[in-house]
Amino acid sequence: MKGLRFKVLIVIILSLCAMRYVLCEEAQEILSPRELVIRAWEAWGAKDYDRTFQYTDKCIELYSEEAKKQQAILNAFPATEAIDQYEILNAVGTSFFIQGEAYLSKGNIEEAKKVFRTAIEGYGFAQNWDPRGWFWSVKEKSKASIDKIEGKEEVKKEKPGFIRPKTEITLYDPGTEEIIDYAKYGYFKGAGTDKYRFVVKDPEGLIKAAGEGIYPNTAGVTWDPRYRIVKKEGRLEGNHWDFVNTDDLEANFYKWSQAPEPQGVRLFYTALALEKSGLFKHAIKAYYAIVVHFPKSVGWTYFHTPWYIAQVAIDRIEFLLRNHPELKMELRGAKISVENGFDNDVANDKFFVDPGRLERLGFFDSIKNRFFKNSCVRTGKVARQVGDGRVDLVQYSNGHWQLRLEGRPYIVKCVAYTPNKIGQSPDEGNLDDWMQADYNSNGRIDGPYDSWVDKNLNNKKDPDEEAVGDFELLRQMGCNTIRLYHHASNKELLRDLYNRYGIMVIMGDLLGAYTVGSGASWYEGTDYENPEHRKNMMQSARKMVEEFKDEEFVLFWMLGNENNYGVANNAKQKPASYYAFANEVSKMIKSIDRDHPVAICSGDLLFLDKFRDNAPDIDIYGSNAYRGKHGFGRNSFWENAKDMCDRPIIITEYGCPSFMKDKSREIAEDKQAEYIENAWEDIFYNSAGNKGVGNSIGGVLFEWLDEWWKSYEPALHDTESNWAGPFPDGWNYEEWLGIAGQGDGTDSPFLRQLRKAYYVYQGLWTR
Repeated sequence: MKGLRFKVLIVIILSLCAMRYVLCEEAQEILSPRELVIRAWEAWGAKDYDRTFQYTDKCIELYSEEAKKQQAILNAFPATEAIDQYEILNAVGTSFFIQGEAYLSKGNIEEAKKVFRTAIEGYGFAQNWDPRGWFWSVKEKSKASIDKIEGKEEVKKEKPGFIRPKTEITLYDPGTEEIIDYAKYGYFKGAGTDKYRFVVKDPEGLIKAAGEGIYPNTAGVTWDPRYRIVKKEGRLEGNHWDFVNTDDLEANFYKWSQAPEPQGVRLFYTALALEKSGLFKHAIKAYYAIVVHFPKSVGWTYFHTPWYIAQVAIDRIEFLLRNHPELKMELRGAKISVENGFDNDVANDKFFVDPGRLERLGFFDSIKNRFFKNSCVRTGKVARQVGDGRVDLVQYSNGHWQLRLEGRPYIVKCVAYTPNKIGQSPDEGNLDDWMQADYNSNGRIDGPYDSWVDKNLNNKKDPDEEAVGDFELLRQMGCNTIRLYHHASNKELLRDLYNRYGIMVIMGDLLGAYTVGSGASWYEGTDYENPEHRKNMMQSARKMVEEFKDEEFVLFWMLGNENNYGVANNAKQKPASYYAFANEVSKMIKSIDRDHPVAICSGDLLFLDKFRDNAPDIDIYGSNAYRGKHGFGRNSFWENAKDMCDRPIIITEYGCPSFMKDKSREIAEDKQAEYIENAWEDIFYNSAGNKGVGNSIGGVLFEWLDEWWKSYEPALHDTESNWAGPFPDGWNYEEWLGIAGQGDGTDSPFLRQLRKAYYVYQGLWTR
């Protein structure tokens, strides 16, 4: 009776508080809808289908009616920051999807299709959180599963769509000054301090100088005759965010000039439209107006992390001027730094602003810029050496950093290499070790030695398409390093990689990322303050170093993979603890190996201040950074990193998908090639002896091959976007990041279709 009264009391309390929880009968646990889904995923992964249906049935039984109500009030996917309000809709939709996958695994095809269709028709705006860092549409994944069941080939093709003809911008009022002399219209106060501001004294004169779309002349577009025509044609209808990546640049420009956003954000996208249209001078004027008037502007990324717009505006100006010396301009002395700007809390930010000065170059300076833009600078003598082994780091008297191999400079030209077979997935527990794979049973590892290039893209091996092997293709490309994320299982293979092809290895230990090496479960997550987890990770790293420290192919050790983003670990909640533990691991490594530096791989620059304060024994800061086709940026990235933490920097991942919605294969591959070409140029420009900041030691191109498992269905080359970001059409397609593809997947893991980016990099890395 006492137990019964307790259960009744719980029900009453839950009802009174309107809590969305269920009492799990077998474990006496109170589970939320989200927790029911988590348990269902775990059960499905363990192939325990009875428990899979137990959790999903319970979720559907209790919450389907409320989920339908949430579905009914939506006419589009909710914004990322509001998605938690739709937990019930997401949980119920995902429960149907999980049931479909469970039925599919059991071979019950008709039931699988039935529940997939229920998810599509009843819960179309349900989304599921992928612990890799994004939400995906339950409806789209359910459609993909049905297509897989029915064997529809069209899902592998690019979908045709109407593309609006590209419309260039024609300025009605370009302004009276190409470079605004701001001193004529006001004065700068507190430049270089946190008290900076520009005081306008002559607003009418400044409006005339600026021209249409440039603050304070943002209303000037309404006087433009083309604006009235475009508006009458209906081309300005819709949300302004939907205009950012359209080909209708004219409508884009007019729409953003009037967008209901903070002035800094509005100006940035106005400038971007002008830049895309080739109106570089007017674009520079718009970017510089942000620096002058709105240097403290903050935007927000898809993941709701702060984006410091004026820092990026400086980078965009410098990119344009470096790549277009014919403009005969130079930005001198501009710098914006943000104290406390390495976390996600903008409330504690303190901006130090020096707008510098945008100037026209004289004849001799412009000639010098045009013909000597890639000239070297003197580094001076070695002022500091880190390490005394075969691989070391040196810092010169001018502050530049360099990685050296046996005393010779070594810039890292690296590719992330994981040539997995189509249809396999770590999510389903069937991902084979590519370092052991020999599917054709000829005694050689498949990808490295037996891959061949499908020159005519016909998805079959023609007589003139002999096996060449990835290692040889990488050598021909000029690659000198590959990145391995967590240990290695084939020493002889890597010895051959080095001895025959001259390619070295960045050897990694994930240090609890994705719970690898920590012993934690996925949903529990690695805890960097948990003694057992720490012990397991320390042993994992020690095992790696002891096994490989004497191998010539090892370039340096890499700890983690963007652990600071907090995917299946608590580094995001406790960054100081994470970096302090990583520092302990680094000290352990150095106690047994003096020949190789130790690096850490973080996500972008998040918590860089915590890294600086807690990890003094880590030699190299690695950053996974996807910042757009302009590269990474002097002010917002390279200089920011140097000011905060003066250590050598390696870009541990950068890349771009070769797929775009409603665009041809050729266009998408051109955009991919342009994006990563600019990324490498920026990496090189900021390396030792060049005109940039001098703290770059190279980069890791992500990646060699497309990975079809990234968007859940490993047998389908998914064309659904994963998350919004600075990519050619505004979206990242996780399954299309390779500079080589595997065609239609029927001859995996052997077939290679080399994309334009491969040949572009061959030119960059071998010149």
